[in-house]
Amino acid sequence: AAGAVGVVCIGESIAAAARARESAAAHPGFAWHTAGVHPHDAADFDLARDGDAIRAELARGAVAVGECGLDYHYDHSPREKQRAAFAAQLAIAGELRAPVVVHTREAEADTAAMIREAGEARVLGVLHCYTGSHALAEIGLAAGWCVSFSGIVTFRKWDDLELLRLVPEDRLLVESDAPYLAPVPDRGKRNEPAWVARTVERLATVREVGAERLAEITANNARRLFNLARPA
Repeated sequence: AAGAVGVVCIGESIAAAARARESAAAHPGFAWHTAGVHPHDAADFDLARDGDAIRAELARGAVAVGECGLDYHYDHSPREKQRAAFAAQLAIAGELRAPVVVHTREAEADTAAMIREAGEARVLGVLHCYTGSHALAEIGLAAGWCVSFSGIVTFRKWDDLELLRLVPEDRLLVESDAPYLAPVPDRGKRNEPAWVARTVERLATVREVGAERLAEITANNARRLFNLARPA
């Protein structure tokens, strides 16, 4: 991860969270982990089993709940199961004052309603790898959430430059989504965390700010959202 100042390893399942914890433990002060159940696996979500496992990971240093949310594009799990699993994880986040990492795809109305409810409960989070509407982004922002962009914004077909300008400076995050979504010119290859620098460069160009400054801003925003220690 040369060039990166820190990495948050996403646990999109209980097993993945345990692996992410082990990876983070090998790089203290540089890497952290999260714990949650992805909407693809919501059909098998068990509140007692998985809820307790998420709580246990948070007790062992996980910095957020997730990746959780709603995915109506693939519909790998029934939508009512997705909503139930998402609601349960938002409740855990509220209970333990942890932020959430949220995946949403073609589920904007339900995501918006659940973000509003979470906001009323003062749950904070991030819309991860965001490619959705301006309206949903604004609902997240109104709830105090962050919006994160990935290498997708470097792709030739990405043309929603206004979305990249819409997010206020203090709510802007960047991510690699490695090993997926490698930015141009390495699109299609296995992504690397360090390549997030290209996403920063693209955002900096669109927002007319220096890349180093934008890197500093987004790193500080991540530290604040996830309550990460600053490097010594």
